Amino acid sequence: MDSTVKRRLTTLMLAALALPALAQKLADPTRPPATMAAPDSAAPEADGVPSAPRLQSILIGGAPGGRRLAVIDGVTVRIGGKVGDAILERINDNSVLLRRGKNLETLTLFPKPAEAADPTGKTK
Repeated sequence: MDSTVKRRLTTLMLAALALPALAQKLADPTRPPATMAAPDSAAPEADGVPSAPRLQSILIGGAPGGRRLAVIDGVTVRIGGKVGDAILERINDNSVLLRRGKNLETLTLFPKPAEAADPTGKTK
C-alpha cells in the first residue's frame, strides 16, 4: 500500500476509536420528571404530624368474590390489614374505607379535582 493510504487509514481508525468517548448517555424518555420521582407520602412529616395515607392502586381478582388488595403508601394491604394506626375495612372499585377507632376515612383512587372558585366565592 501507498504511504498516503496507510496514513489516511490510520487517521480514520483513530478517529473511529475516539467516537465512543464523545457519546453522551441518553435520558430515558419513559422516566417521570424528577419533581414527580418522590411521592408526597415519602416527604418527611411536618411538626410530627403524620401525613395522610395515599391510595395508589386497587387490585381485584377476576373470579366472583375474588381477592381484593389495596396499595397504600407503597404497601399492599388486605381487608382487615393495618395502615399505620388504621384498619382497612372495605375495598371498593375506586376507593377504600379505613377505620381509626370510631372515625372512618375514605381514600379515593382518582379524587375529583377541586372546583375553581371565582373571587366572589361562587363556584364555576
